[in-house]
Amino acid sequence: MHDIIISWFQNFPGELATFLIAIIPVTELRASIPLAYNVYGLSVFSAWFWSVAGTFFTMLMIVLILDPIAKFLSKYSEIFRKFFKWIFEHTRKRNSEKIEKYEEWAIFILAATPIPFLGGMTGALVAFVFGIALKKSIPLLLLGTMLAGGIVLFLTMGYGKVNG
Repeated sequence: MHDIIISWFQNFPGELATFLIAIIPVTELRASIPLAYNVYGLSVFSAWFWSVAGTFFTMLMIVLILDPIAKFLSKYSEIFRKFFKWIFEHTRKRNSEKIEKYEEWAIFILAATPIPFLGGMTGALVAFVFGIALKKSIPLLLLGTMLAGGIVLFLTMGYGKVNG
């Protein structure tokens, strides 16, 4: 998969390629940091910074733009109204205990977890679905993403390897 991603961005400067790879929800910084450091030859800080920036950019789009889009689509389409009502009810029903237990820190935990189907985008979606205020959610999402980037960078550089 990383060969496909590299071929898409082969003519881009490493920083821009890293940022764009980090924007992709499936890859986020889990893929952009190793590619930035090992393939594009970016410094440790640049690999981390551009990856965090790309992932956080998408997270901001989710928490800032998804609500107006959902409201607009729900207003003019019965299908979308039913879909958003179902997804909100379903998500809140399945996750309300976790949110009640950890409150807004749940989005920090999600954003700081660099594994597929968790991570920054999931944290941003949870913030959106549960209506967590922007003044609380944005800093927690950023801090979580910064931590996740640090974890991925640590593993990328080989510090997470077990000797033996």
